[in-house]
Amino acid sequence: MSMLTIPETAALLRSFDNVLILTHVRPDGDTVGSAAALCAGLRALGKTAYLLPNPGLTDTTAPFFRPYAAPEGFCPERVVSTDIASTALFPENAKPYIDRVDLAIDHHPSFEGFGKASYVRPSAAATGEILYDVLAALGPITAEMALPLYVAVATDCGCFAYGNTTAHTHAVAAALLRTGIDFHAVNKTFFRTKTKKRLALEAAMLGGIEYHDRERTAVLAVPLSLISQVGAAETDAEDLSALGGQIEGVDCAVTMRELRPDVWKFSLRTGPRINATRACALLGGGGHAAAAGCTVEAPFQEAKRRMLEAIAQVAPDFTL
Repeated sequence: MSMLTIPETAALLRSFDNVLILTHVRPDGDTVGSAAALCAGLRALGKTAYLLPNPGLTDTTAPFFRPYAAPEGFCPERVVSTDIASTALFPENAKPYIDRVDLAIDHHPSFEGFGKASYVRPSAAATGEILYDVLAALGPITAEMALPLYVAVATDCGCFAYGNTTAHTHAVAAALLRTGIDFHAVNKTFFRTKTKKRLALEAAMLGGIEYHDRERTAVLAVPLSLISQVGAAETDAEDLSALGGQIEGVDCAVTMRELRPDVWKFSLRTGPRINATRACALLGGGGHAAAAGCTVEAPFQEAKRRMLEAIAQVAPDFTL
């Protein structure tokens, strides 16, 4: 695998045609926005490009994905992944392409090095921030590219509130706004609207919160029984991991969501005291220093214990 520069990445993409773009499981705004923008950029060059359908789309991300979804039977010559750190994050229908990824574009420090070529920049707040640089090297950034890019960048940095936000992040956002996109609608949809079912989920999570580590670590659980009780859809459960980090005095928020019976998806949001990637890596996961995840197959109490012990291993002053 070769690690490319931005000009080399742009040149490689310019040489591609009949491209299929992959997004990760439980797709968020960054993977969807990055993929959609890249697809629009390739089409602006006269290329044939599509996104591999992703069954995990939510009501908020689907509108940005649908215009680019591949028709049944599309046979790609080239395959590109966006915002995927590991082949374990490939949706089921993407797994046949694991050994066919020609280019991987990502921003996770835990990127596993798959793909024949890659461009990875862990300092970027979002893969969309990288895609902006790549697409700018290919030609003018149109509003069609800018809107999903804004979704990608804004969602992965919490509307520019998270610690991963940099001056370059703001510069990219400003350039995207200058194309005339309706960023107000994006902000309203992703950051200022909650369904009643979402509010019910949050109320139950906060009602059952557990504190550890001298109340610096909070554990919030989302069991299948709660999802069923509330009648929540996937859209209602987007980005629940942001909730715990808003609690005063908490610098390690652990959100554990039950995907299947006794299969728990952990999301960690941490301050500088605890490296989230190092903790999650002990359980087979990865991500960023302040935001990472992993999946543990065990009953609730056992899964929680494993995660707290992993956090304790990377935070010497942690107390259970």
